[in-house]
Amino acid sequence: MKKMIALLLAAMMIFSLTACGSGSAAPAAAPAESAVSTVEAGKLTVATSPDFAPYEFYAIDADGKPQLAGFDMALAQYIADYMGLELVVVPIDFDGVLMELQTKSVDLGIAGLSADPKRESIMDFSVIYYKGGQSFVTVQANAGQYSSLDDVNVPGLTVGAQTGSIQVDLAEQFSADADIMQLPKVTDIIAELLAGKLDGAYIETAVAQSYAQTYPDLAIVLDVPYEASEGSAVGVVKDNPDLLAAVNEAIEAAMADGSMDRFVAEANEQAGGEIYEGLLEG
Repeated sequence: MKKMIALLLAAMMIFSLTACGSGSAAPAAAPAESAVSTVEAGKLTVATSPDFAPYEFYAIDADGKPQLAGFDMALAQYIADYMGLELVVVPIDFDGVLMELQTKSVDLGIAGLSADPKRESIMDFSVIYYKGGQSFVTVQANAGQYSSLDDVNVPGLTVGAQTGSIQVDLAEQFSADADIMQLPKVTDIIAELLAGKLDGAYIETAVAQSYAQTYPDLAIVLDVPYEASEGSAVGVVKDNPDLLAAVNEAIEAAMADGSMDRFVAEANEQAGGEIYEGLLEG
């Protein structure tokens, strides 16, 4: 099990910063500056929930300091560069990402968001930039108990899902007879699983695979069908069609020039190293 870094340079972290560990280069075709309206002129403000490796998380750098990393963060930097804007990242719990978009306090939410139709009243969705899956996860000692989704729909079973996520919907669909515990961060869910306080949990597959590298006691036991979404999209503040169009153009450029594939590969490699499991706040 990797070390959890307890040293938090609290004073250093109001993440109105432009750092993202993946180091995406500005696209060659990026405009010098953007005419798109944003919540702060000259800046692209992005809310994220950095407990979702390899999408977004804190990687520990060579100096032992936590830095935002993940392919979502690399994509955020790419989009900002493409639009000629400075990237400002707002780390927050996942349900806070939804709230920030709903109140139009940020321009974008990039946090492994599924294009769930139930969210269309509070945000617009970009084109899909990553296609993943959904899984039911438990610990190795209990893996043999779950051979089908019928086995996770049992009274007395306690299953976890991240607050505000589509995994809550999956839990309610496939584990309606179980006790469902919603927790604000995926890292909280992992901790409760390992402590024996949860019997299992619904977690996005790439995220579950990432944490299973860090915690070999985790077991991904079931694929969970989810037809309502094709994958992850960027949440774009409502009523800003020019911003939506610019984001879509940037995503398509990142996919066409191979940057997105590189971001995913680099994030998966980083997620296998030392990471900080928590939320750094100012």
